[in-house]
Amino acid sequence: MTVTGTEAAGRTLRGFLRLLPVLWCWVAPAGFFILKMEGKNQTVLLNDNVTISCKVPGSTPLNTNIMGVIWYRKHQAHETEHEVFKMYGKHQKAFRPGASVSRAGLEKGDVSLHLPGVQLRDAGEYRCKVVVTPEQAQETVFLNVLASPECTLFPEQAMVKDDGNKYILCKARGFYPENIIITWYTWTQENPQGQEISEGITTGPAIKNEDGTFNITSRLRLEHIVTTCQCVIRHISLLTSCRLNFTQFQRESCFSEDSNYYHKKSLKN
Repeated sequence: MTVTGTEAAGRTLRGFLRLLPVLWCWVAPAGFFILKMEGKNQTVLLNDNVTISCKVPGSTPLNTNIMGVIWYRKHQAHETEHEVFKMYGKHQKAFRPGASVSRAGLEKGDVSLHLPGVQLRDAGEYRCKVVVTPEQAQETVFLNVLASPECTLFPEQAMVKDDGNKYILCKARGFYPENIIITWYTWTQENPQGQEISEGITTGPAIKNEDGTFNITSRLRLEHIVTTCQCVIRHISLLTSCRLNFTQFQRESCFSEDSNYYHKKSLKN
């Protein structure tokens, strides 16, 4: 069967159109306009502000008088969707306090959702739906919310006798998600290179707070020798691990970088 030039061109065009969602991660609507999201996942830290990107590509100004925008959120724990923000023409309503879409960007096709002071409950799948009568398009993105641990070392606990032993406490507070790693290291005159401690450590379970974040405490038994100890906390919310040092000089005295306690929040070394 002979294929004409017109048929060949048509097949090539159809093949290219089928590749567009793969190449650009866009979803084509029934009509002629599409939406563009910046990836399928976005991450924000607890209490920070976030802008969830959603745009209509193109240089032609949009008529906001016949344009509608609806943002939905599907919580991680269930499949029910709830409206977060909606706008049609000059009318708009925020179902989540502070949720907004910039009117200045609407004509340019920027329908990104702004959320101030993000909380753990704001995490989930967000769906951006845009209607430009008579066409419509929609796309989704998942918002992850992380909370960085507040890392604290309590060297004064080293002076408290517990069954004849001395202990130092390392605590991580207010982190999310629950998974966290606490490791202890030591340096001595005999081993100045340092090594990981494998004995004398007791790490309790993560305790959930009312706001959904977690606390955890790790305890190290101290030996009566000249030594420097380091508590290292690793969590997905930290770009680098949180490192807290404690030095014990002699049997009945302790030293830290603070005479009462050594405290660091999301320390990055």
